[in-house]
Amino acid sequence: MSTAEHDTTVTPPPPTPTGEQFIAMQASPQFRDLKRSLLRFVIPMTAFFLLWYAVYVLLGAFAHDFMATPVWGNINLGLILGLLQFVTTFAITFAYVRFANRDLDPKAAAIRAEMESEAV
Repeated sequence: MSTAEHDTTVTPPPPTPTGEQFIAMQASPQFRDLKRSLLRFVIPMTAFFLLWYAVYVLLGAFAHDFMATPVWGNINLGLILGLLQFVTTFAITFAYVRFANRDLDPKAAAIRAEMESEAV
């Protein structure tokens, strides 16, 4: 057995900030910057996807001939646009994960570290 298996040292959790400290952090420039960064990504992506989905639904409801346009064999434009809804969902998810890892996580970690260092 390795030494790591016998190590029973338990690291205590970091101190928990008080409610007042959480409220103070919400008013801080760092937290406002984190929220602003999040909203700068989320709002345009949400608007884009909802618009794209609405166009797809409206085309399906009112442009039957357009959506029935054959592309290849039995595959028509409506099917391709429907499948692109899934592709778009995965692309937005991938973009968000990259954005969060690059921009949000470092800011959130700095806020967390500051709060834990100030906790009593």
